Amino acid sequence: MVKDKAPKKQHLIHYANGPSLEEINGTIEVPKGRGFWKTLFMYSGPGALVAVGYMDPGNWSTSITGGQNFEYLLMSVILMSSLIAMLLQYMAAKLGIVSQMDLAQAIRARTSKTLGYVLWILTELAIMATDIAEVIGAAIALYLLFHIPLVYAVFITVFDVLLLLLLTKVGFRKIEAIVVCLILVILFIFVYEVALSNPDFGAIFKGLIPTGQTFSGTDHVNGSTPLTGALGIIGATVMPHNLYLHSAVSQTRKVDHSDQEDVARTVRFTTWDSNIQLSFAFVVNSLLLIMGVAVFKTGAVKDPSFFGLFQALSNSSMLSNGLLIAVAKSGILSVLFAVALLASGQNSTITGTLTGQVIMEGFIHMKMPLWLRRLVTRLISVIPVLICVAMTSGQTAIQQHEALNTLMNNSQVFLAFALPFSMLPLLMMTDNPKEMGDRFKNTMWVKILGWISVLGLTFLNMKGLPDNIASFFGNNPSASELSLAHTIAYVIIAGIILLLIWTIYDMWSSRNKMPKRFETTEEHYDESKSEINFKVIGGYTSNG
Repeated sequence: MVKDKAPKKQHLIHYANGPSLEEINGTIEVPKGRGFWKTLFMYSGPGALVAVGYMDPGNWSTSITGGQNFEYLLMSVILMSSLIAMLLQYMAAKLGIVSQMDLAQAIRARTSKTLGYVLWILTELAIMATDIAEVIGAAIALYLLFHIPLVYAVFITVFDVLLLLLLTKVGFRKIEAIVVCLILVILFIFVYEVALSNPDFGAIFKGLIPTGQTFSGTDHVNGSTPLTGALGIIGATVMPHNLYLHSAVSQTRKVDHSDQEDVARTVRFTTWDSNIQLSFAFVVNSLLLIMGVAVFKTGAVKDPSFFGLFQALSNSSMLSNGLLIAVAKSGILSVLFAVALLASGQNSTITGTLTGQVIMEGFIHMKMPLWLRRLVTRLISVIPVLICVAMTSGQTAIQQHEALNTLMNNSQVFLAFALPFSMLPLLMMTDNPKEMGDRFKNTMWVKILGWISVLGLTFLNMKGLPDNIASFFGNNPSASELSLAHTIAYVIIAGIILLLIWTIYDMWSSRNKMPKRFETTEEHYDESKSEINFKVIGGYTSNG
């Protein structure tokens, strides 16, 4: 009897074209016949992983600065952003559950190989831009809490890969629970600090209704207008990587795809989970804006960076009432703020790494261990932060803080580039009955609201791009620098439009074609040909 050959050792970086996040795909059983709340509890978790992206360090300064400059005027922008986020995340989760593909796989299956690589690079840049904000947030939190010099603190953030290694051993359900606990820590801290400030609730609820002034481009306060403040909040809130992540983690629950009722139940409860968690994110972002209004004296915070906010929370001359001043003297307000910042950064570490794996496998069919993926991304992301710290080492503390804050804000520009390339394909696919079936395709109201949201967000991001590019030249750019910034912005906008046309053309051309299906069940490397063979039984492959 001939013995089977031992399987060859799998390479560290290898080809992958199987189910999304294969190690955890369909691994969580959800018993049937339970009550609403017990069933909802079993489906809860993926929404928390997504909600983290809506309250990461990139959101903090935009919301607090918006409150400082315009009081409660921009509350309506936070509300609108949150409602749009709920709609987009619902479609992303539905796509994953019904099609059994994440967004990256679904786009790649309907576009050419070349376009797949282009979109992968664009999305990777967006994830790295988000990671820069996390590096800055975590490093500053370590500095504020433990007085670790910034350079060392930046290097320490690289070692959060060890946290990720630990989490991969405890199971996905426990990861979801840890993320929920960290969200609750952030929520509790801001509720406590805002409650002490005794805010004007009448003005808060009034601010939830948009007015003509909400998107005004003429009312300047501290060099900013409501429009630029609104664009900052929108840009920091709706991020492309959340759509890829949700379409993947929504598949962690075991679903009988031959039973439409089971699929419908999964879509329904996943939507409940997502909307509840995103409501928490809305509350956190609202609390951040309210802090800018009610916690600090109007215009008191001249340094909107994390350093400035930390110092303001321990400076009685900047706070707005006696109770806050009494608590601030103990140092607890500033310490809690730094703890929340650290918790936010660690939450984003988990979700950013999962998203990186999703887009790498989906767009270019390449897979590497989560710890290696995190290490590479983080090492690349710390480079601009270290350069910024080194270049400002001889300047004053405030100049250093402003430089880091500017770097964090400018890194978010890449999100404006990548967002349309996730939103438009998502909407096209979930509108398509051939893709989703008549039961799960978008209803007319979802379709109308979806197109309004997608086109509106794309327009606003493009409209704000010239000012975002101009911010790279500092707070007071010259006329020639402004002209150069606008020229660069318009060239980039033209490039984005051409790439969008390419993407839409590819997807529209393949709208009536269902992709061939494959699932990785047996794989081996042919060392002479450097390829992998697959047994055909289900899953997806792509064009090109």
